[in-house]
Amino acid sequence: MTRGDDRDHNDFLSQSGNRLTRIEAQPSVGQMEHGSSGDEPAPGRPVDARTILLIVLGTFGGAVATLVPMAFSLALRIDQLAPGRPELLGVVIAVSAATALVTSPIGGLLSDRTRTRWGKRRPFTVVGVALGLSGVPVLVLAEDVLTLCAGWVVCSLGFATAASSVRNLQADRLPSSQRGRVSGLTSLTMQLAPVFGILLVGSVAHDTTLLFALPAAVGAVSLLTFAILVSEPSSGRARPPTRLSVLGVVRSYGFRPRQAPDFAWLWAGRFIVFSGLTLTTSYSTFFYAQRLGLEIPDVAGILAVTSMLSIVSLGCGSLGAGWLSDRTGRRRPFVIVGGAVAATGCAIAATAWSLPVLLAGSFLMSLGVATLTSVGAAIGLDVLPDRDTQAGRYMAIMMFSQRVPSVLAPLVGPLLLSLPGGPPSGNFAALYVTAAVLLAGGSGVIAAMVRGVR
Repeated sequence: MTRGDDRDHNDFLSQSGNRLTRIEAQPSVGQMEHGSSGDEPAPGRPVDARTILLIVLGTFGGAVATLVPMAFSLALRIDQLAPGRPELLGVVIAVSAATALVTSPIGGLLSDRTRTRWGKRRPFTVVGVALGLSGVPVLVLAEDVLTLCAGWVVCSLGFATAASSVRNLQADRLPSSQRGRVSGLTSLTMQLAPVFGILLVGSVAHDTTLLFALPAAVGAVSLLTFAILVSEPSSGRARPPTRLSVLGVVRSYGFRPRQAPDFAWLWAGRFIVFSGLTLTTSYSTFFYAQRLGLEIPDVAGILAVTSMLSIVSLGCGSLGAGWLSDRTGRRRPFVIVGGAVAATGCAIAATAWSLPVLLAGSFLMSLGVATLTSVGAAIGLDVLPDRDTQAGRYMAIMMFSQRVPSVLAPLVGPLLLSLPGGPPSGNFAALYVTAAVLLAGGSGVIAAMVRGVR
């Protein structure tokens, strides 16, 4: 850390904020794609271990705060408010994801153009945490699914904004030689966060307050620690951005695929992959309840066991693939292998009605998904357009490929579950087979069509 960074860091801790954040934007997509805001480019030298640790910590906090309620807390709350209506979980998740879909590019654009002595990413971490915490009381006190949905929209939007600031700082700071390893660490963290979270809330499954308050508290502490301690250069001395028209804001939601073909193909492949992944994660609680003949509250223990047994596969997939891809300079083989292994795990789960077979499918799914997502994240940083001036905007667009499926897949899920040939509680075989096809197909698109990586 440089002395200048130390001064900026101390300012963040001690200044009262007498200097207002200036957030403006530019007039057109043409200027956005070819202009410069004067922000400092990503440094060529590797970042230190302390910064990497803080990135991992911030990623962990964002994942606990958002993924644990999606994987467990919301399912229990909906079962309390509307028993026997598991499809409402998909609706709640879809509405919150649609909200994030609309707001995330604006957040990325504003972050790119924020001018403060504390940098352009950390203010959004703090604001996001505050917004996320404000939604927790609504989730706890909700007396119907509509109110629950409104609370989750606020809570998830806030913590997603804070988590996006961590990803944007990665794009700003990481050189190519560290992207695979750090992406592996953050991918592993995102996979392990639900394990920790489910273990945390599983013992308080009958306490509505703690179901949501505990994940939010862990997320807030982790993300605020990141914001306070991470080093980020001041953006206050950068050239002030020009103004942005309404049309320019609308155009910021997209990009020109012909000008960034690798980015476009990666986006398409990720969209397919996350469509398959979201199908399985959205209904995992109900899936295990059906296959093992359990009541919904009793699934917490099974989810914790399967998640803990997946730690080895997650470590091998995320850390191993990320490190090897940096070491060899090759990304494509890991994408192919990861997609194939994940699809195999889904196929096994589709036919499983016993715990040992379910564990085998879970292990392979975790291994494949961890490999695929960690290396895929590194590819995303490799092919990111206009990194120096618009990293936040393009990272938000990249997240579309994850958030659009999180809107659509929970809505498609009930259609698959209602297909004939399955038990009354849902045709999960059809859902998991569809997920397997999507995981294999999406990884194939990335491996075959993204030409800028080996």
